[in-house]
Amino acid sequence: MTMDRKIAAAERVCAAAGVADGTVDTGVARLAIARRPALSPLEAMIYEPLVCFVLQGAKDTGTQGGGVRASAGRMLVVSHDVPIVSRIVEATPHRPYIALILPLDLSILRELVPEVDGDQAGGTGRAMTLHEADDPLCDAFARLLDLVERPGEAGVLGPLVQREIHYRLLVSPQGATLRALLADGPAGRISDVIAHLRAHVAEPVRTEALARLAGMSRSTFHARFKAVTATTPLQYQKEMRLLQAREHLRLGGQSVSSVAFAVGYESPTQFSREYTRKFGAPPREDLRA
Repeated sequence: MTMDRKIAAAERVCAAAGVADGTVDTGVARLAIARRPALSPLEAMIYEPLVCFVLQGAKDTGTQGGGVRASAGRMLVVSHDVPIVSRIVEATPHRPYIALILPLDLSILRELVPEVDGDQAGGTGRAMTLHEADDPLCDAFARLLDLVERPGEAGVLGPLVQREIHYRLLVSPQGATLRALLADGPAGRISDVIAHLRAHVAEPVRTEALARLAGMSRSTFHARFKAVTATTPLQYQKEMRLLQAREHLRLGGQSVSSVAFAVGYESPTQFSREYTRKFGAPPREDLRA
C-alpha cells in the first residue's frame, strides 16, 4: 500500500467516525489514528510505550533532553513512560497531520525477545527515538490499517499483525533499547522505578529508596534515570503531579486546593505557581473550562 493509499484509508476511517480533529480508536489491535487539520500550541502529556507512524504532516515532540520532528514516513518509538511536550507544526485543512498510533504491549515483546537474535547491548538508551519507517514495518502497518475496514477478518488477523509489528520493532534500530527494557538490567529497572513513581505520585521522592529499588548506587541511579527520561526523579514526579492535576481539574467537581493536596502538594500557592509556569495559565482557568 502506497503512502497515498494509507492516507486515504486513514481519512475514510476518521470520516466514518465523525472525527475531523482528534483521535479515533479503531478497535483493531488498539490501533488509533490521530488527525489534526491545523497547527497546534504546545501540549503537555505523558507518552506511554508506543510507536507513532506519521503518514502526513509533522509534529515536534520533546523532553527536557531535546526534541525531534516526526514527519511523514518516520516513526517515533517510545519505550518508557515519559512526560513530553508536543505541537503540530505541519498541517492544513486540505493536508492534515495524520498518524497511526499503536501502544506497545510489553507482554508481546517479552514473548518475542527469545526469538530475536542479539543481546541487550547497544541502542540509544533513550526513552524516545525517531527512525525512518522501513518497508517491512510500513507494510505491516498498512495491513493493520486495512483490517479496520474489514471487521470480519480483524478479530483473527489483527492480533497476528500486531504481533508482527512488535517483532519488527525488536529487530529494528530501536530493538536493542526495547530488549534492554525487558531484561533484568538498568533500563528494565528504571522502568520499574517509573512505574513506582506513577503509582505513588503524591508521596515524597526519596532518591535513596528509588536507588535501592533499582539496585544501584545513588549516583549511578541518578545518571541512568536521567539518561532514559532526560530528567531527574524529582522533576519527573513534578511533571506527573501537574499533568494528573490538570486531568482532575478538567473533569471538574473538585476545588483547586483539593486537587493540589490530592496530587501531593502541601501548599496550594506553590501548586498554582508551578501549574501556571507549566501550562501558561492558572489552575482555576482549567477548572472553569
